[in-house]
Amino acid sequence: MTQRWKQRPPGSNWGEFGPDDQRGRMNYVTREKVLQGVAEVKEGLSFCLSLPLDYPGGNVLNPRRLPPRQFATVRDSGKGAGMQNFCYPMAEDNPDVTDVVCDDVVLMTLQYSTQWDSFAHVGSLFDADGDGTPEMVFYNGFRAKEHIKPAQKKEGVERWAQYEGAKASALGIENLAEHGAQGRGVMIDLHAHYGRERKPIGYDDLMRVLEADKVAVEKGDMVCIYTGFADVILELAKAPDANLLNNTGTGLDGRDGKLLQWISDSGLAVLISDNYAVEIIPTSLFSPRPHAAMPLHEHCLFKNGIHLGEMWYLTELANWLRQNKRSRFLLTAPPLRLPGAVGSPSAAVATV
Repeated sequence: MTQRWKQRPPGSNWGEFGPDDQRGRMNYVTREKVLQGVAEVKEGLSFCLSLPLDYPGGNVLNPRRLPPRQFATVRDSGKGAGMQNFCYPMAEDNPDVTDVVCDDVVLMTLQYSTQWDSFAHVGSLFDADGDGTPEMVFYNGFRAKEHIKPAQKKEGVERWAQYEGAKASALGIENLAEHGAQGRGVMIDLHAHYGRERKPIGYDDLMRVLEADKVAVEKGDMVCIYTGFADVILELAKAPDANLLNNTGTGLDGRDGKLLQWISDSGLAVLISDNYAVEIIPTSLFSPRPHAAMPLHEHCLFKNGIHLGEMWYLTELANWLRQNKRSRFLLTAPPLRLPGAVGSPSAAVATV
């Protein structure tokens, strides 16, 4: 048990779950919260909450994030040695065997499509040691280079393979996977009130929506926000239009201190949206300076241990819930149990 900081960021919960905690507010998703989620299952209907993982297409939304590439494995023995191992008749090696084998590999950016952010995804320059010099730190005081280790550049290889060896030895996405990432989901349907209008949603706007739709968010709930952004991604059919997407849909206003305080006070466990970043990323400077470019990410991932889910597919679930005058459901959304990864796809499912 090691406290890694002498002072914690204002508005943070560092240490609330112990000095070595790596699960953050998923600690609120207890056995009782899972049972609350199970109790919301009345119809036995399930909804896929993931986009196809080759969407949005291209790298317009983020030049560093590339679509998945799929390959066949290669046979290493027998008559077919060196040939692709996809729809390969094993009778070519042994005439008494009738199996036909397909085996493949995928190279993918873990945060390209429907995804979870781990706490190792975004940290901050903050004076955790109290000596007047800011350090690169992450949730609960875990340190860059010591716990979240950078890669070493390699020459003479493809661009995607140049930086191998990066690993989050703390705060990796496996911590969320090992929890199970299952509990009671709550839908906030911004699309029903604002359509595809580009609008940052602050505290006052959010409270009006919650009151109008009679939605209550309680401690340990897994909150989903439907904006319609993912619908536009699908309509563009893997040919994303940056100008259109950057001017489509609502998102939370991370510059609104009242909204950030509500996120803290509500006790919500995670924040999930169908848009690109949950928040609308500010394009202009604001106070105080210096400040985070993504203030909601800073508040959630760095300060309070709240996982963010981005670019989920919430349309069919949100429409069904509205038609049936409901807002709660069982959410099952584990990431890949990939040790050391800072993000992961999620094949999330909602059951009502």
